[in-house]
Amino acid sequence: MDLKLLLQIFLTFLKIGPMTFGGGYAMIPLIEREVVERRKWISTRDIADIFAVAESIPGAIAINSATFIGYRLAGTRGAIVAMIGVLLPTFCIVVLLSLFFLRVQDHPKVEAAFVSIRATIVALITYAAYKIGRTAVVDKSTVALIAITFIVMVYLHIHPVLLIIGGAAVGIGLVFVKGKLGMTTITEQVDREPRYKYDDYYIGGGI
Repeated sequence: MDLKLLLQIFLTFLKIGPMTFGGGYAMIPLIEREVVERRKWISTRDIADIFAVAESIPGAIAINSATFIGYRLAGTRGAIVAMIGVLLPTFCIVVLLSLFFLRVQDHPKVEAAFVSIRATIVALITYAAYKIGRTAVVDKSTVALIAITFIVMVYLHIHPVLLIIGGAAVGIGLVFVKGKLGMTTITEQVDREPRYKYDDYYIGGGI
């Protein structure tokens, strides 16, 4: 079963890898569809947390996310096969493009294709933001934090790392203040999703 799971992880990310036009953000809905909806390995809430961590550390979000998910499912071996799976097709495609792209980049059909690809990527990233946003908005304070962060990014151009650190600090502060005031702190959606195949709590429940 371990070998079967490792093979499934490898093939899943091998299939996702060639679809990463526009960077790792375009891969988010593909990972979510394969890992959450199709394989049911991880819940939507957990995959959103993985994406948040993968974005906040050095490295490409696609590789970081694949490595995190692989480790969550099958430990170190899972992380390695997931990383290889997502890297291998991209590496091969880049090698091929380096040989042929410079010769055809000015061709009208090639230019038209990339215009359409860029537009599609915008839609994929928007969809990913919507899916993750549904798990991030849990109360009025999170809605306010999202709005404030968006405004700060647009008008003040603060580095994203500082925004992530600031968001963590604000979250800790809100929990502390609400605790002092005797208010209930909501950290996730009230309607929890069903347990997933490799959810820690699911396994701990003896299923």
